[in-house]
Amino acid sequence: METILAIIQAVIIVISAPLVSGVIRKIKNNLRMRQGPGVLQPYYNLAKYYAKDEVVSEHASWIFKTAPLIVLATAITATMLVPAFLPGVALRHMGDFLLVIFVLAAGRFFLSLAGLDTGSAFGGMGSSREMFIAGLAEPVALLALFAVALAHGTTSLATISVAPIFRISTLVSAAALFVVTVAETSRVPVDNQETHLELTMVHEAMVLEYSGRSLALIDLASHVKQMVFFSLIVAVVLPVGGIEGMTHLPVAIFAYAVKILCIACVVAVLEVSVAKMRLFRVADLLAFAAAMAGLAVVLAAGGL
Repeated sequence: METILAIIQAVIIVISAPLVSGVIRKIKNNLRMRQGPGVLQPYYNLAKYYAKDEVVSEHASWIFKTAPLIVLATAITATMLVPAFLPGVALRHMGDFLLVIFVLAAGRFFLSLAGLDTGSAFGGMGSSREMFIAGLAEPVALLALFAVALAHGTTSLATISVAPIFRISTLVSAAALFVVTVAETSRVPVDNQETHLELTMVHEAMVLEYSGRSLALIDLASHVKQMVFFSLIVAVVLPVGGIEGMTHLPVAIFAYAVKILCIACVVAVLEVSVAKMRLFRVADLLAFAAAMAGLAVVLAAGGL
């Protein structure tokens, strides 16, 4: 039964992931006093990409062709490891939060290789920047989640979500994980999804050589990955035990959607309020997040 619920959870997250990105874009446009596209625009983009033919470089190897499938597969696998709708609904026998971070890192690794595979200058630049940011963000994510695990006495996300514990360390961990989420999802001030300027591209530079169905898979994977990090914040670090404890699936999904919408609003307000940082200033931002995560570990060890 747990496996079936985990699969249902993964299907719902994958289907709704582009909608969350559309909501964030719509909120940003409203804050800027612009009309902008509708919330369903990401679905139209995916359909458009999937209907187009692919153009593959003659220098591309099997890595370039299989990377989109691997990236999407790792993102979907991560959704089945994170409890989202109901407490304890995750494939706990497969691993804990360490596996979630490592699975997502595997997808990033292959996408970075694909950026280098065609010999494009933009692809190599984006891959090097992506690995630079990832090398700083992943330890912070592990440290923030370790603080939560220390408070609960386990590293299992399913077990943590069953009995939520609200402490000061939990709030500090959530703040640190939010900074990591901004970095991992290519959001301002770390990256800008809406630009194609060569001096500022990170994620977009890696996928610049992709088109057609491969681009659709990568785009969908980025939406799903964003939902995974949002879920880590709202369903693991800051769960709502009273509502999430209900066995009624529609009610649990509604509670989860409300929390995801709150995170989406915060992300949208942040993106229109701050400017993009220089690349090497990102290290300072993630160093601050690492300090918060370290503080959360100390507080959790002290029982706070």
